[in-house]
Amino acid sequence: MGLKLNIAIFRECLKKFIKKHPVACYFILTFSLSWLGAFILVAPKLFSGQPIPKMDGILMFPLMLTGPVAASFILTFVIEGKTGVKNLLLRIGKWKAPLKWYLIAFIIPPCLILITLFILQTFVSPVFKPNFFPLGFLFGIPAGFFEEIGWTGFAFPKMRLKFPALKSALIVGFFWGLWHLPVIDFLGAASPHKQYLLLFFLAFIAILVAMRVIMMWIYSKTNSVPMVQFMHVVSTGCLVTFGPFNISPAQETLWYAVYAVILWFTAFFILMLAKSGKH
Repeated sequence: MGLKLNIAIFRECLKKFIKKHPVACYFILTFSLSWLGAFILVAPKLFSGQPIPKMDGILMFPLMLTGPVAASFILTFVIEGKTGVKNLLLRIGKWKAPLKWYLIAFIIPPCLILITLFILQTFVSPVFKPNFFPLGFLFGIPAGFFEEIGWTGFAFPKMRLKFPALKSALIVGFFWGLWHLPVIDFLGAASPHKQYLLLFFLAFIAILVAMRVIMMWIYSKTNSVPMVQFMHVVSTGCLVTFGPFNISPAQETLWYAVYAVILWFTAFFILMLAKSGKH
């Protein structure tokens, strides 16, 4: 009887804590589930001192995608019950939005990526010539669809209740970038990144935070989770499709850093337009 009472008290306290700190709980649960899945896959090689093959690194990512999805549904159920889960599913299914926003979401990532690579190809080295790997676009589909159920479907709206939209986007964007840590050295074409890994990771986070600000702007105009899922798909797909292939870790770090700068200029321009009331 005492044990059951203690369990009941613990569950009630946990529920109150989750309701009071939903975003912090989301980050904790998402990272725990995602990183645990990635760790289980490569644990045998880590414990035996073997290097992790590129394919294992790639396979970690699908396992990590379960984190944002599971965390968003679990926490929504705890906080809002079955009604909340139903509403989340309805929001995920809200595809209807003005065509212009789909065009904007479709145009921004490839245009900025190609502009970045054109600048580098012209002024730095021909090695930055854009690649064209159409099947690479498929890599963006699971990432965009599953991740945004959590980042946009749960984390951003909950954070928006306490903080301004921009601050919420910056925080979510930072944790979105950090979430990729277990697979960061397997992303891009220059894996492993060796002594450039930290710089590459910082450039990668800068890209994701800027992209999250742009996604926040689109979400605020459409209130559509699928719209952000679509832009995420396009962004990730275009990075794989157009990213130069035969480059060194230093060169890949450079092009990611320049792309981050161009993304931030774009995000700043959008914020200025939004502040002026023109968009």
